[in-house]
Amino acid sequence: MRKLFGVLKFIKGYWRYAALNIFFNFLTVLFSLFSLVMLIPLLELLFRQTDEFYRNILAQGEPAPGLSQESLMNMLNYHLSREIMDGGKIRVLVFICVFMVVMVFMKNLTRYMAMYFIAPVRNGVARDLRNRLFGKALVLPLSYYSDERKGDIMARMTSDVKEVEWSTMQSLEMIFRDPLNILVFLCFLTWLSPQLTLFIFILLPVAGLLIARLGKTLRKTTLREKTLMGALLSQMEEMLSGLKIIKGFNAEKNIGGKFRQTNEEYTSYMIRTYRLGDLSSPLSEFIGVAILAVITYFGGVLVLNHDSALSASVFLTYIAIFSQLIPPAKAITTAYFNVQKGDASLERIRKITEAEESIRDPEHPKIIASFDRAIEYRNVAFAYNRGDAGHVLKHINLRIEKGKTIALVGQSGSGKTTLADMLPRFYDPTAGEVLIDGTNIREVSLHQLRSLMGIVTQESILFNDTVFNNIAFGMSGVKEADVIAAAKVANAHEFISQMPQGYQTNIGDRGSKMSGGQRQRISIARAVLKNPPILILDEATSALDTESERLVQDALNKLMKNRTSVVIAHRLSTI
Repeated sequence: MRKLFGVLKFIKGYWRYAALNIFFNFLTVLFSLFSLVMLIPLLELLFRQTDEFYRNILAQGEPAPGLSQESLMNMLNYHLSREIMDGGKIRVLVFICVFMVVMVFMKNLTRYMAMYFIAPVRNGVARDLRNRLFGKALVLPLSYYSDERKGDIMARMTSDVKEVEWSTMQSLEMIFRDPLNILVFLCFLTWLSPQLTLFIFILLPVAGLLIARLGKTLRKTTLREKTLMGALLSQMEEMLSGLKIIKGFNAEKNIGGKFRQTNEEYTSYMIRTYRLGDLSSPLSEFIGVAILAVITYFGGVLVLNHDSALSASVFLTYIAIFSQLIPPAKAITTAYFNVQKGDASLERIRKITEAEESIRDPEHPKIIASFDRAIEYRNVAFAYNRGDAGHVLKHINLRIEKGKTIALVGQSGSGKTTLADMLPRFYDPTAGEVLIDGTNIREVSLHQLRSLMGIVTQESILFNDTVFNNIAFGMSGVKEADVIAAAKVANAHEFISQMPQGYQTNIGDRGSKMSGGQRQRISIARAVLKNPPILILDEATSALDTESERLVQDALNKLMKNRTSVVIAHRLSTI
């Protein structure tokens, strides 16, 4: 039950819809019961053909009202006999048939209304969960993604969310609809015949233990299956991103073999999951029919021996009502299995939603309205994992005065980019502190801190949008003239003007419709437009040809004038 309510907590905020769903489910049960109860007078009418029987009942007079089975049956027989003697059997038969049709119609109408109100719950839960995951992914530090695979994270945001959505609906039905059906029917069956209902209470717990054991096995299998799906998506993402290298190194066979191996294992677990899940319905149906057979035998003995108050019509109605217990019992079993699968997905989702946000806003942030004096790295050390013996950086002391340009030059892996990434707090130092105008940047809100900086990375990061929106990325109310001016500074205006729709041209996924040099100049134009007091240039001209590099370097020199710049390079000649 703990796992079940762990899934149900996502319906917080949707209780109004859930309550309406429960209400209409309750009406569905009542209308279903009313339609089945009418079997008693129908069977009495069809099998007790003589008028003498009805005259004898009427001669006894109207019975005293009461809630016992015997009292209610006597009242039903009395009123049925009076209607038959007054209007004839055909008239009563028509009334019973019409009443049953109306009850079945109302049952299905209320059933539809119950599903109508559950739709906003299941889809709202999925929407909220996706928003929560996406929002969490945006605030998690970059260090989190160095240990996770993109494809696996995408699988958690898509297929795992879908599984939880389905599991949530199944949970609602498992807790409210189907148990309500069973409870109402069991109460009525107990009222009809306590002796027969006793067998149900004896045999049902045995079935429950068996189903619970299978559900536990299913959850373990599903968890492994979801993990493998994440691995498949990761391999797909890597293949699409590195297709040029794969083809260039004739690695199609190697990459394809690795994918097929993972896919084979995933398929194996999927088959196992389906087999366990598909076992729920036939298992519950078999148990239900086995109980029905026991009830039929003992009930038949009671009717045939005539030593019980149980009449043939009541017994047949009992069987009909019990048969209505089998579908909700099957549904509960199926729902239980689906909840187990949903819990496995929920466990994977929690690894994101409950991940530590090591870089976050301070509780009471200090205000830095402008950058006036200097940036200072004070005795800074950094390791990618706390507790690592080997630090990437150690004992770094650096002061960058306002308006100065500092170059970080060195071989790959020496920590140049990591040192610069501490300034916008992509990473926090494991020791020491970074200050702006004497204020520790951990005491400043992330939004305000990063608004002081413009960043151009070695790898051009663009989005599937227009040129205009990529240059104006993260800014609002930008005028076209300002975007064009920034593009001219970055030596990008000429090739943008030659595009089919100019600045409104869509550049494709990650700027795939442009060359590497063009993508880099769009990134530089973005930093130019932001016009920040602090610039971080990580090999900003590395993707340009010689002529473009000269022009852009000249533009960057003008941009960096009277601004504080941190330039990352492999060679002094590129600064």
